[in-house]
Amino acid sequence: MTDGLQLAIDGLYAAYDGNPVLHDVSLDVAAGEIVALLGPSGCGKTTLLRCIAGLEEPTAGRIVIGRRDVTAGRGVPAEKRRVGMVFQEGALFPHRTVVDNVGYGVARGRQRDERGAASLRLVGLEDKAQRMPGTLSGGEQQRVALARALAPEPGVMLLDEPFSSLDAGLRWQLRGEVRRLLKQVGVTTILVTHDQEEALTFGDRVVVMRAGAVEQMGSPGDVYARPASPWVARFVGEANLFDATFSAGGADTVIGRVPTVVGADGVGDGEGILLGRPEQLVLAAGDAADEAATVTTVSHFGRDTRYEVTLAAGPIVTVRTPGPPQYQTGASVCVHFADGRAFGWPRHQMATGEGPARPLDSAPGGY
Repeated sequence: MTDGLQLAIDGLYAAYDGNPVLHDVSLDVAAGEIVALLGPSGCGKTTLLRCIAGLEEPTAGRIVIGRRDVTAGRGVPAEKRRVGMVFQEGALFPHRTVVDNVGYGVARGRQRDERGAASLRLVGLEDKAQRMPGTLSGGEQQRVALARALAPEPGVMLLDEPFSSLDAGLRWQLRGEVRRLLKQVGVTTILVTHDQEEALTFGDRVVVMRAGAVEQMGSPGDVYARPASPWVARFVGEANLFDATFSAGGADTVIGRVPTVVGADGVGDGEGILLGRPEQLVLAAGDAADEAATVTTVSHFGRDTRYEVTLAAGPIVTVRTPGPPQYQTGASVCVHFADGRAFGWPRHQMATGEGPARPLDSAPGGY
């Protein structure tokens, strides 16, 4: 139905009333690729989307859609950029039928009817064409909004938290359907979200933003397993961060030695921080002689169990194990790393500005 266009963003800056929002953002998105733009509220995600769509004017930098620089000169207006957009709320016209909503962005005539019908077939709502939006469920309304965005055959699709207003079960189902559909039609897509699970499952690549800048970009697996900084580690999933002493290809921590450590640029000897995801840790029965830790919270989620454990040295760590609980609140346990490699950052890298240079508690900026 449509062909995806390559999207290139180079050195983009944006500001509101003189207040900087985007800082030197650069990003290349391949034709047909789905990129999830992840970050906390106020980090500049939506501003970046609006600049791509032509709804905001950047103060510097370039946006190239296909082979067309849409920021050159006075810029290309939004309606001529071949960009579709779906918002958090579907923003459907309540006084128009479903098919009229879908065809709104297409020129009048036979083509409007044909594209409207084709878009509704894509989202599986051709039997609802003459219904009014208010008679549809929330999930159906978002599918109509997607059909409306696809009808003009865009080369780039922008999704601004389109699933956040839905309940959890429907959100999971709909985003899976939407991802399959976007891959089917081949449109280049950027999804904005602050939901880490959504970003990791929806995007071919994930771009993590913080304070108006790109903190990391990579595959979902790399961003989760090899985060660029302790801040990214904490933001993308649960993270236990341990003070560590690196030596001879391993690290000594408060819960023991980890035999293999892989760092951002290769961890040498010295002090640093080690990442332990909850599923990388294991529990074993302990006693006072082992300086055992104490289980303080047990939460069973059906497929796995989450423990909060207070170590003998004081810190609280999170551990996830498959299946039902094996330990109850108050139990004495020992915590260890499971077999496999752990990821860490040397302190000299953080101190010299390489890697995670910003403080962990710095507040995000932007809008």
